[in-house]
Amino acid sequence: MAIIFKIMTYIGKNIKKIRSVKKISQTQFADIFYLNRGSVGAYEEGRAEPKLDTIIQIANYFGISIDLLLNKELHMNDLFSLNILNEKLDKAHHFEVPTKTYRKGGIGLIAINDYIEYIVNCNNKDYLMNLTYIELPVNFKGESRAFELNGSEMEYHQNGLHHGDILLCKRVKKESTLQLHKIYTLVLSDKIITRRLKQSVKNELILISDDPNYETITIIRKDVIELWEVKGVYSTYLNAPKMIEERIMLLENRLSNLEEQKLSGKK
Repeated sequence: MAIIFKIMTYIGKNIKKIRSVKKISQTQFADIFYLNRGSVGAYEEGRAEPKLDTIIQIANYFGISIDLLLNKELHMNDLFSLNILNEKLDKAHHFEVPTKTYRKGGIGLIAINDYIEYIVNCNNKDYLMNLTYIELPVNFKGESRAFELNGSEMEYHQNGLHHGDILLCKRVKKESTLQLHKIYTLVLSDKIITRRLKQSVKNELILISDDPNYETITIIRKDVIELWEVKGVYSTYLNAPKMIEERIMLLENRLSNLEEQKLSGKK
């Protein structure tokens, strides 16, 4: 007879504690992470455990390590301490922004921890009016948004866009205005990504990272909820001098652009 071992974690108890501290109902918690309300109840009662990708989303969203979330029963003081620590880290690594304040001319900021909530509420006017707004010396015509960059796909040899940079973006209303080799932020149903446009075909967008170690990705146009062109960046990093290989790559990209323009002119 086979013996089945089940690894018990504290995830259910910790979800309940987090909801209590954050004053989030089971329904609200379920909406944020695309779950059924019954599933949240099952987690909290120990009748089931969330999938790994859901655990990762919960950890990222609330700024708690996966190890703590699974292996330690969190108490109220732990959660309050984590909030204070996160605030200190934000001040250390990012510029300070006014909290939940609307200012005329300001740009709504979407932090990494707010990605999922933004995807769910990006068409909710009340939610958008209550974003954290930042004031920067830029003036884009049209709808603008600021996204905190998640990941290092757009960084290569310490150059480019870094994790945590604030991307200043302008909304793309007409896909006919897309330009090859420009950087875009895409809001999808399950994530927000930033990549460089390599090719635009009838039903697909072909995107690449500035770090060649990452694979090219293909996005179906109908899966894009929002499309933003990156017009500027606020960064606390000082880029290193560009390597000769990168300079050659930039020249090749410019030549490619010129060739495509000539071909388009002939048509």
